[in-house]
Amino acid sequence: MATSRSERLDIRVSSGAKRLLQKAADLRHKSVSEFVLDSALGAAEEALIEERRIGLNAEQWETFMAALDAPVRDAPHMAALLRSESPFE
Repeated sequence: MATSRSERLDIRVSSGAKRLLQKAADLRHKSVSEFVLDSALGAAEEALIEERRIGLNAEQWETFMAALDAPVRDAPHMAALLRSESPFE
């Protein structure tokens, strides 16, 4: 995906960290900037995925599945809402 890069991000690192990043970038045939950006974006995506993940133990899973399998409760207000015109149309 080609996107325009209009924002700048500056960071300061130790000389040891810079050497480490340079070695890793060289192994991937990337510039340090490309390597750091790719790594940071991957970590950001992973953090957001972790935020959305739901962890349930066995008992909680059974309760969750039972709720999904239970008959639908009568919800007249919800039915009326679903029949009404969308404000986005």
